[in-house]
Amino acid sequence: MNGRTGSTGRQAPARGAQTGGPLDALWRPRVLIWIVLCGEALAFVLAFAPGAGVNRLVYFGLASLLVQWILLLAGGALYTLRDALAAVPPVRVAWVALALLVLSTATVTAIAWVLFGGTTLAPGEDWPLFAGRAIAITFCVSLLGVAAFHNYWTARQHALAAQQAELAALHARIHPHFLFNTLNTAIALVRARPDAAEQVLLDLADLFRVALGAPREIPLRAELELARRYLDIEQLRLGARLRVDWDVPERLPEVGVPALSIQPLVENAVRHGVERRAEGGAIEVAAAVGAERVRITVRNPLPAEGAPEAPGHRIGQSAVRARLEASGTGGRLETRDDGTSYTAVLTLPLDGGDQASTR
Repeated sequence: MNGRTGSTGRQAPARGAQTGGPLDALWRPRVLIWIVLCGEALAFVLAFAPGAGVNRLVYFGLASLLVQWILLLAGGALYTLRDALAAVPPVRVAWVALALLVLSTATVTAIAWVLFGGTTLAPGEDWPLFAGRAIAITFCVSLLGVAAFHNYWTARQHALAAQQAELAALHARIHPHFLFNTLNTAIALVRARPDAAEQVLLDLADLFRVALGAPREIPLRAELELARRYLDIEQLRLGARLRVDWDVPERLPEVGVPALSIQPLVENAVRHGVERRAEGGAIEVAAAVGAERVRITVRNPLPAEGAPEAPGHRIGQSAVRARLEASGTGGRLETRDDGTSYTAVLTLPLDGGDQASTR
């Protein structure tokens, strides 16, 4: 696939990538750091609250040790149960996390009682009262967290529903233009080149199959194959005016992307770049795989000044940005115009365990 212009081979798109479970966000370094900091904040509040004892620094140190062990035990339990909880609704996972935090608190306080012979953080406080107070604090703090997560998840679901409705409206505006052009191309080829006309219709069927019925997320290699099929159709329509330079490695990581997130970028490159130039031009499609992310770059020449105006790149790019935001993958789309060419860069994060696959 490196450095090829056009495409003659065909490969069926791979099946949709598996999406992660609701606990995947917990294992990210930034989230783990915030969990530790929140535990320290709770220990600070307990140490400097009224009635915490005389030596508050010692109390803070012991409370920090207790809180962090509770968080470590609960986090380890959640990680062990991650596969079993992968299909559980996120709000129920939050309740499971609350139960594990309470259970971890009871376990850690019991272990501390065995190790330290019933010595508590507050002088004069018996051990059952201290354990009950620790469990009650854990329950109340966790309950606030569950309530906050429930409100966040409900708002996120409403936002995703609104984004999907917007995407449906965007597709209703984008697809007819391409459909009519493709059918006209097939009609023009049906007598002179029937094999080419048949292939155009097969490519069109594959594209619309993904647009209308495929999973929301598909492997990166499958999405690039869809973009290739789209460009093959446009090369038949535009002829020598359209050239495509591919710079994509043979091996790509098994990273999932929202379906039809790259195809709109190459469609914009054709409609608002090459098609508006009398002499045509070359579209560059490149993929660069780094240690933490993969970048897909689509570059097209800009039309000369005075060329017939056409709608800008915003419709297709709005759909792509909405898909990336709705997917929650952390991907982003950046664009730039240097006066002679227009460049769109789609960046997708890589998971540490992803392995490359051969096309």
